[in-house]
Amino acid sequence: MTAGPEIQNGLTALARGLSAPKGFVDASLAAPASGAIRLLGGIPAPEALPVEAIGQASAQLWQDPDAATACLQYSPARGSAALCDWIAKREGVDPSRIVVTNGGMHGLALTVLTVVERGATVAVDDPVFPGFLWALEVSTTRTLPVPVVADGFDVEYLARRLATGARIAAAYTVPDFHNPAQVSLSAPKRQALIELAERYGFYVIVDNPYRELRFGGRDQGVAVFNQSDRAIHVNTFTKTLGPGWRVGWLVLPDHLVDPVIRLRNRLDVHTSSVTQAMIERLLTDDAQWFDRIVRSATALYQERAGVLVDALQEQLPGALDIVAPEGGLFLWPRLTDDAVDPAALFQRAAAHGVIYQQGEYFAAAPLRRSSSRHLRFAYSDRTPEELREAVRRLALAF
Repeated sequence: MTAGPEIQNGLTALARGLSAPKGFVDASLAAPASGAIRLLGGIPAPEALPVEAIGQASAQLWQDPDAATACLQYSPARGSAALCDWIAKREGVDPSRIVVTNGGMHGLALTVLTVVERGATVAVDDPVFPGFLWALEVSTTRTLPVPVVADGFDVEYLARRLATGARIAAAYTVPDFHNPAQVSLSAPKRQALIELAERYGFYVIVDNPYRELRFGGRDQGVAVFNQSDRAIHVNTFTKTLGPGWRVGWLVLPDHLVDPVIRLRNRLDVHTSSVTQAMIERLLTDDAQWFDRIVRSATALYQERAGVLVDALQEQLPGALDIVAPEGGLFLWPRLTDDAVDPAALFQRAAAHGVIYQQGEYFAAAPLRRSSSRHLRFAYSDRTPEELREAVRRLALAF
């Protein structure tokens, strides 16, 4: 049924104004044609998920009456002490600065509601992860797109805009293995971005779900973010332990912890005590367990990224400008021939049984041609055989 005017009039301005997710979400969630190979989402490989260990942790939890009873009760809004301690040690901060969230998107929404006034402007990656724009809509739709270049968010571009009068409440970026552009923000740019935030009084929203998934290159570090009172660091277990947990965290400056908790007490109150208890057991019973899980996953993703790059270079020589990824879950090749229509290519590829994300879905600036010339391939949950077959089908579409 379609809601009539009288029902629509009963909605808040916020609810009426939220855009209907199209393109990116439609492609990700639509039922594929029979036999289609989907290179769509940053989904952990089934083989990388620690299902057996999770089953054992779950069984141990429910066989411990005291622990089981405790995890069926309320949890502190900031998160369980043991989980906050583990996260804080990994982040190199005091545990009092950690707030456990219901996944990364929840962390982004809490951040926006805390530091972005209604109608304010937020600088965002261009291309941008569309999910952040949806989270941002709870406060504003006004953005200042900042190009993402070979070494990440173009801090110099933002500095020029600020010097000529632009004012922002926050700047958003994915610093490690950017979604979709696969690049990482260089260490000098990380420092420069924080210095810019301190000079102009805005917050840096650091969205970092792929940070652990490095299989090449040099770690550019996160200490510059975690040591700043102008940065909010958002992370999640989604890409390592699985999205079904819905458990992530915020690393907050001291002065933002209480405001975030007060806000949370008016929303979801706390993250599931059961899932926190199970993750605690997984992480703390064996101090090296999480690192082994990450190493195994990154080796798998490195192999799959290599297979995809090699297949594209072999079957479509010269058709795509490709930079081999150093980590993460995505490849962001660019069409080299301006005569190739990206939309028509996508339709032909779908007809041949391979589906990917079109670059236009990630443009922060309207009709940004440079994004439309890109294709985003997610390789993480596809086997090497599927990746080679996907490229064979894509070659037929060309």
